[in-house]
Amino acid sequence: MTYFLPSLMLFCLMLGIFLGYPVALLLGGLSLIFTLVGDIPLATFGLVVNRVYGGVLSNWILAAIPLFVFMGIMLDKSEVARNLLRELEGLFAGKAGGLALSVIIVGIVMAASTGIIGASVVLMGTLALPVMLGQGYDKSLAMGTILGSGTLGILIPPSIMLVVFGDIMQVSIGSLFAAALLPGAMLGFFYVCYVVFIAMRNPEKAPPLQRDESELVGSLISRLAINLIVPAALISSVLVSIVLGIATPTEGAAIGAAGALLIAIANRKLTFEMFGSALRETTLTTGMILFLAIGATAFGVIFSRLGGHDLIEHVIGLLGGEPYIVLLGIMLLIFILGFFLEWIEISFLALPLLAPIVGNLDFAPTVVSQHDVLIWFAVLVAVNLQTSFLTPPFGYALFYLKAITPSGITTGDIYRSVVPFVAIQLFGLLLIMIFPSIALWLPRVL
Repeated sequence: MTYFLPSLMLFCLMLGIFLGYPVALLLGGLSLIFTLVGDIPLATFGLVVNRVYGGVLSNWILAAIPLFVFMGIMLDKSEVARNLLRELEGLFAGKAGGLALSVIIVGIVMAASTGIIGASVVLMGTLALPVMLGQGYDKSLAMGTILGSGTLGILIPPSIMLVVFGDIMQVSIGSLFAAALLPGAMLGFFYVCYVVFIAMRNPEKAPPLQRDESELVGSLISRLAINLIVPAALISSVLVSIVLGIATPTEGAAIGAAGALLIAIANRKLTFEMFGSALRETTLTTGMILFLAIGATAFGVIFSRLGGHDLIEHVIGLLGGEPYIVLLGIMLLIFILGFFLEWIEISFLALPLLAPIVGNLDFAPTVVSQHDVLIWFAVLVAVNLQTSFLTPPFGYALFYLKAITPSGITTGDIYRSVVPFVAIQLFGLLLIMIFPSIALWLPRVL
């Protein structure tokens, strides 16, 4: 009976999620209910209040979240990606798979500049999908390329997810940014290899776009360089300042937000209406994250008082003492949760429970030192959660694309299109598990 109440609390949480209750309200409500059911003194809620004000609302690091969100929204509204995609389409014209390669490159740039999955998928779906389908692209390849590259924003820094991870796990955000760079680039490279393979094996699935012979290649390259240099300079200034410790994550985010505002002004896209819309979207996104943080804090306090940590340790103990088996089991659990929950919910619910367990696992010091375990684990979770945007039934990237696809494309078509890209992501996850240096080499060097 020791584990009955925490098990029941988890069951009620999953049941409430399936019934469609807002997760933040569900977390807070269950905390109050199980405080009464578990005969926990109401004074315990004083700990919740202390943690909310001391650990969430007054946390200086979390101030980076609205700044990064604002930076991404402003860059999206400045049409940086739109201009870059147009020039890349012209550069790759005449080459099989050129359109898909253009989408992947723009997806990587948007991932590093905006990090907002919905914006990336909707923008590339609106701009590139009609052109790809009109050119005769295989619809699965076209949609899968947009969805796969669009979800890179949750991994490639500066990523909001990594900021949240750093706060929850008490790990340097600069180290997390450095650790996620190579895995993010690796996945982007795998996407490129997949598209090139399909284009070489079945050119009819990725036919070339007709080249405008009047367009000079030199002119295309110069325009491409201009459209690439501006966002690259902004991204580099933000990442380098944070990773090298020149600026704190919040200061780096402020640099990025100010730079994005200047780019909007330079592109003559800044209007009062656009600025107000960006502020509203930033406020809504930040409010959602903080509301979930508050609910998860209350849930975590009561769950722990009921013996929840003992329950988790008992379940993990059933996997045996082999560290890699335990890590594999945790990755499988997070992958399954990704079918039903958003990354932000999994982060606030699972990481506080699982990170201490992984931190105490005894991996070979020559492979992963005790100091690096949590950084490595955070990158593994980030790559894992990237798949949550693509896995039905609640993969949000799938819904974003479905909202803008032509009427002839079914939900089943979209589900099938992501299978190769989910497989690539899982292959990348496995590589990072087997070769931790993929994630840890750059932080160690820096």
